[in-house]
Amino acid sequence: MPNYDPYSEYSFLLEKTQRRIKQYAQKKFTEFDFGVTVDQWMVLKQLYIRSDLSQSELAEAIYKGMPTLTRIVDLLCTKGLTERIADPQDRRKCQVHLTDAGRAKVEEMKPKVSQIRKAAWQGLQPKDFEHFQHTLNKIYQNLEV
Repeated sequence: MPNYDPYSEYSFLLEKTQRRIKQYAQKKFTEFDFGVTVDQWMVLKQLYIRSDLSQSELAEAIYKGMPTLTRIVDLLCTKGLTERIADPQDRRKCQVHLTDAGRAKVEEMKPKVSQIRKAAWQGLQPKDFEHFQHTLNKIYQNLEV
């Protein structure tokens, strides 16, 4: 009988749960006919909160690699929700800017996205959230590079 490794199982459960959350959200995004994916929403929301960001800042903020982020931004630009503008300090670089249509899209989506997020947290008490946050923060800190 192989040795039981709870750490492996917990890591698998964490990854499995994260995937389920994203799958559920994407299903709801499709049902609500948002016209953007969950990953595109993450970019739009970051730009809404933090204003103009470089692509590298965006990639870091949403934990995506540069090739993936570039494809997401390209699609959002095609949809007219973002645009690339020259960086005022360094014209070789660009910043990603949320257009008026992008801002309107975020404001339209925010209440329903909040509703989608709350589905995962049903039945949990405030102490559950505190413990969960503490545990995730500890795991994150343990793995800081």
